[in-house]
Amino acid sequence: MSGARFRAAHGAGAGWAEAAKACADALLPLPEGASLGFLYATEALADDLGSILTFLRERTRVQHWVGSVGLGVCGAGREYFQVAAVSALVACWSEDAFRVFGPQTAGGRALVAAEASWFAKTHPAFGVVHGDPRDGRVVQTLAALSAEAGLFLVGGLAAASGAAPRQIAERVVEGGLSGVVLSPEIAVATGLTQGCSPIGPVRRVTEARENVVMAIDERPALEVFKEDIGELLARDLRKVGGRIFAGIPVRGSDTSDYLVRNLMAIDAERQWIAIAERMAPGDSILFCRRDAASALEDLRRMLEGLKRRASTPAKAGLYFSCVARGPNLFGADSEELKTIRETLGDFPLAGFFGNGEIAHDRLYGYTGVLALFL
Repeated sequence: MSGARFRAAHGAGAGWAEAAKACADALLPLPEGASLGFLYATEALADDLGSILTFLRERTRVQHWVGSVGLGVCGAGREYFQVAAVSALVACWSEDAFRVFGPQTAGGRALVAAEASWFAKTHPAFGVVHGDPRDGRVVQTLAALSAEAGLFLVGGLAAASGAAPRQIAERVVEGGLSGVVLSPEIAVATGLTQGCSPIGPVRRVTEARENVVMAIDERPALEVFKEDIGELLARDLRKVGGRIFAGIPVRGSDTSDYLVRNLMAIDAERQWIAIAERMAPGDSILFCRRDAASALEDLRRMLEGLKRRASTPAKAGLYFSCVARGPNLFGADSEELKTIRETLGDFPLAGFFGNGEIAHDRLYGYTGVLALFL
């Protein structure tokens, strides 16, 4: 698929060579000036990522590449899961309009120092990043990278159940966060859609230690939890797994934004709950439910908002979605990607389903993050 300065394609096959060839055949011929590629492969091809990169670099003559491995990949109106598949987006930008960077593990100072003259001249404000979910400090690195390099970031964490969750930053890499920083002359609009909907009010944690919440609104945490989830689920707490989550409101957000975190354990005797986030007295918390109908409604809300905000129709896009979305939430008919196409039109797009989604300086879960090039 072609847009004036972009081209995207996807392909599947019996192995990496067949999938990569199908993708390359659909990409070519590229517009003059093709300079940067975004490349995503399904987990079945994680060990072959280097071969795919070499093949596409030779076939397309595009030298600069970033990307990742996901449990699934996507293109315009199409998702691939549980098959060997490749998705790619190629952009025609001046080579002075972007900088690819390898894994960062301690913030953005090293990146800015390494490209000091380019940062000083260009003043970039946006970047696309891919990360390693095995890195226990990736959340801190993300926040520091955004703050110290002055960047609004989008992207996702790699995902591969049976292989290393590798990234691409000119070559195959692992660990930290890698990606590309873009010049402000490249117009971008972004949106985030939640996969869960709140089922109770925002409450205040009044007693907590590490990731264990003992009291909410000065009442036993489990008592409040049962009240918010409703009598039917409260009767059998075994049914809340995969359905009910904790939401952590983002401080200072003017869009009622929140981070979704898994419930880890329930202590019925002490009336405590444990969640996958460190909590402290005074923190805000809400509970939310995951279901396809509310997630699809929120996706359409996000897309309509992007359509209103965008100065022009999208020329291309990148989509980063959670592994718990796609067929695991909406069914096997690429509903998520079809909804994007139906709402915003048919444009070159690539992306993947990962272990966490990145928007601005935060790591989300159960969300979809869309970046449109305008």
